[in-house]
Amino acid sequence: MDIGKECALSYRGGQLTMEDVALADIAASIGTPVYCYSSTTIERNFRRLQQAFAKTSPRLCYAVKANSNLAVLRLLANLGAGADVVSEGELRRALTAGIRADRIVFAGVGKTPREIAFALESGISQFNVESEAELAAIADIAASSGRRAPVALRVNPDVEAQTNAKITTGTGIDKFGIPASRVLQVYEDICAHRSLEPQGLSVHIGSQLTDLGPFRRAYAQIIKLAHELRNKGLAVPKLDFGGGLGVVYRDETPPSFEDYADMVEEVIDGIECELTLEPGRCLVGDAGVLLSKVICNKTQDSRSFVVLDAAINDLLRPGLYQAHHSIITVAESDSDSLHYRVDFVGPVCETSDTFCRDEHAPPLSPDDLVVMLTAGAYGAVMASTYNSRPLVPEVMIKGGDFEVIRQRGTYEEMLGQDLLPSWLAEVSR
Repeated sequence: MDIGKECALSYRGGQLTMEDVALADIAASIGTPVYCYSSTTIERNFRRLQQAFAKTSPRLCYAVKANSNLAVLRLLANLGAGADVVSEGELRRALTAGIRADRIVFAGVGKTPREIAFALESGISQFNVESEAELAAIADIAASSGRRAPVALRVNPDVEAQTNAKITTGTGIDKFGIPASRVLQVYEDICAHRSLEPQGLSVHIGSQLTDLGPFRRAYAQIIKLAHELRNKGLAVPKLDFGGGLGVVYRDETPPSFEDYADMVEEVIDGIECELTLEPGRCLVGDAGVLLSKVICNKTQDSRSFVVLDAAINDLLRPGLYQAHHSIITVAESDSDSLHYRVDFVGPVCETSDTFCRDEHAPPLSPDDLVVMLTAGAYGAVMASTYNSRPLVPEVMIKGGDFEVIRQRGTYEEMLGQDLLPSWLAEVSR
């Protein structure tokens, strides 16, 4: 992997830098583990995507679940991004960051009455409706509030995304969307309801796709359904093609933004509509790294372990998805030095607290620094306090400057969340 190209990383004077900041300086100032993001990379990715889609000019609604830090959202808001949210919390984050409500799409299979009411009150662009039960709930809440709810039907096209099974969302056995066989009838019901405002159709078949074929098959179904609805005299003003374009973690070859845009342009040829895309990982994934420190080395039978101070609670993807994040050293190693095969692991009491096995690495000592690459998406946002470990902090870099955009959690904050019932208020001796 060309680290300089992929995530604004380069070695200067023997030390790894992100943009113009030495990561060792961040470790000395903030401690480890810590997430570091290149604002220049996020901006570059967004502008490249915009340029690739210049002909179709879709509304780009960033998938907040990929990285919901307010600084990341504000950066994208300033570039003109909308937001794709899946909870009231994400909606509140998007609004707080300055993303206009009329550029926000609310997706997700389990919207609560409270979330629906808040989104309606906020004036969001549309609900991507995932079931007939949800549609009925939105209609009732809209009617009781005297509003019309903008709704688009999320279609389940029963298309295999050919990605990790845990992030596939468009097959018939997944919980997402409405079967294509029900779309015509349900959409007619929307158009006939005085409290619902039909917005069109949406689709999203999964995440980390590296082949355009599944996208094309899913989008073709949506286009076919849109034509059938229009032939019935029903308005279909918008099509939402979701997100899911992959990034490089190891040796993947995802399509370029330009190839993706060309395919979309082909598929929608001949149908006039407003197009929405929901990019997430492809905007922020390669913009971030997780900076960590070596605690110790351990040899057991034929395995060599490097134990890091980062753990599964800080970066869940390897344990949850068996995902790979390449690991490189902060101090540049001599190209002629010996490299060994090691397992990089964390200190948490779980065998799944393993970042990668048989990784090539130079000899490492306690306090040496390493980074896990392509950690800007689904990293800090999925972090927890498992094993009562404080939440990992986040830093954003721009040029030669860096600032903390989320403080490291404290033990006092964690303990302060717990409350003792009255019958346990006193300590028994």
